[in-house]
Amino acid sequence: MARGRGGFIGQDGLNAPDSPTAVSATAGNAQASVAFTAPTDVGGSAITGFRAQSNTGVGISGSSSPITVTGLSNGTSYTFNVWAINAFGYSAPSDASTGVSPVATEPNRAIVLQLLTSGYSATNSINYFDISSTGNASDFGDLRGTAYENEGAASSTTRAITAYGLFDNSRSNVIDYVTIASTGNSQDFGDLTVVRSSGSGGSNDTRALFFGGQDGSGRSNVIDYVTIASTGNAADFGDLISGHARYPGSASSNTRGLWFGGAPSNSNVIQYVTISSTGDAADFGDLIAVDTGMCGTSSSTRAVMISGLYTSNSIQYVTIASTGNATAFGDLTSSYIGYLGGATSGSHGGLS
Repeated sequence: MARGRGGFIGQDGLNAPDSPTAVSATAGNAQASVAFTAPTDVGGSAITGFRAQSNTGVGISGSSSPITVTGLSNGTSYTFNVWAINAFGYSAPSDASTGVSPVATEPNRAIVLQLLTSGYSATNSINYFDISSTGNASDFGDLRGTAYENEGAASSTTRAITAYGLFDNSRSNVIDYVTIASTGNSQDFGDLTVVRSSGSGGSNDTRALFFGGQDGSGRSNVIDYVTIASTGNAADFGDLISGHARYPGSASSNTRGLWFGGAPSNSNVIQYVTISSTGDAADFGDLIAVDTGMCGTSSSTRAVMISGLYTSNSIQYVTIASTGNATAFGDLTSSYIGYLGGATSGSHGGLS
């Protein structure tokens, strides 16, 4: 017989089931999976279902454990109670679970938006591969035109976007995007504020930035930005503090975008911006030596700058949240002459 813990007002509490026990929650993307143990004392009739509900009132009913509660906000902490239900009513609520915070799921897919074929001829191929497996890349679709010396690529957890640079053999301001979880040809996103090529890109999960490059009259110090989830033309973010704007390296965290090195006179300058704001770049510090054509990649805390035309096999790093000169990290296994690509599980820059 139920111990009388159950029953809302107007229900038969003596015949309602006992409360579920051992409630736990596992966070997902805007949801949580709530597990529990059904009561052994079901009351006056068999249990017909359960209800899992957050401390904010978001609830889902189900027939057994676990129940997935959707419609939650990523980054918000939730606790959960569970009720057992039979023909006589609801049990009393279970003890609350410990708090969990849903988070956006990182995509398990890498998108290669631009490539050069042998002989430096342009291509419009888009490839993809799943990071957790091994094997050859697969065809994703096509860019809307052939491209090389791109302006940069960036991504959120849902979209990858690229600014063409040289588009069908002409310098361009075209921005395209693809949806990472699907396949298909790229779609028009909008235009950069300035026609240019050979810059770089970076992003957090909300904004993509395009740094520098070369326009028709020479170097461009323009920084553009777009909101990744929308479409439309880029807006002016501010300016770089130097004109060494061709073939720079870049890296980004959720808060800052870094830009370093560059041609034609080569540079050891590291610059940064706060991605959520607008304004001109500020001086971060210096590379160990002047360089151009470097590869940048990052975690949420460090930016790593790799190789280049003049430092061949060097690896350097900075702590993104601070400022200061780069520190030697180590060396690559062999010497390379710049224009590499890189990515990490924490990187927000797109592969290009």
